[in-house]
Amino acid sequence: MRISAVVSGVLAVLLLVLVAVGWPPLLAFDRDVSEALHRSAVAEPGLTRLNRILSDWVWDPVTWRVLVTVAVLVLWWRRERLLALWVAATVLSAWGLQQGLKALTGRERPSWPDPVDSAPYEAFPSGHAMTAAVVCGLLLWVLALHWRESRPGWGTLAGAALVSVLGVGWTRVYLGVHWPSDVLGGWLLGWCCVAVAILTYRRLGTRTTTADRKDTGGRMGETS
Repeated sequence: MRISAVVSGVLAVLLLVLVAVGWPPLLAFDRDVSEALHRSAVAEPGLTRLNRILSDWVWDPVTWRVLVTVAVLVLWWRRERLLALWVAATVLSAWGLQQGLKALTGRERPSWPDPVDSAPYEAFPSGHAMTAAVVCGLLLWVLALHWRESRPGWGTLAGAALVSVLGVGWTRVYLGVHWPSDVLGGWLLGWCCVAVAILTYRRLGTRTTTADRKDTGGRMGETS
């Protein structure tokens, strides 16, 4: 987990720098892929409509936030207050990071003479992609804490999460509202946030357990 956090963080920072300085090979790649997909979106209105439904309803950030809110409430009801607060704080921190980077880079979204969709705010990183990565990662982590990964159904849930994260990234580029590097940046930043949250939670839990053991040992010593 520590390695993946570092790798995803380093790659995200590198991508951010390349976007900020306008590295020509990256811009050319973004343009070539986006133009090819936009031609398909214009020529295939039925497929475009499906992508809009997936992007604007099924995998919309509001949908993800509703799911994570339900998870937080369930954890709170189960008296797992620290974990509930940790999940909520991670989602809020990721959203703040996302908005800050959008304002910092000020990257313009793709512009088309015949757009099939539109979106507000700056382009980098993709909010849809980052939110999906953060929420899916957190929900799988929470489930793993309560449900053994070897049990039936785990593979289906993990597969659905992976399809959702990859799928929402595809829809944003296909609909012409994000460059491919925006989506990649959202994925990298989202996973980095999840990995850091898991690492810090584990460390806090280890410290709490150690402190409890010391306290228990001290009391037993006083009693004897």
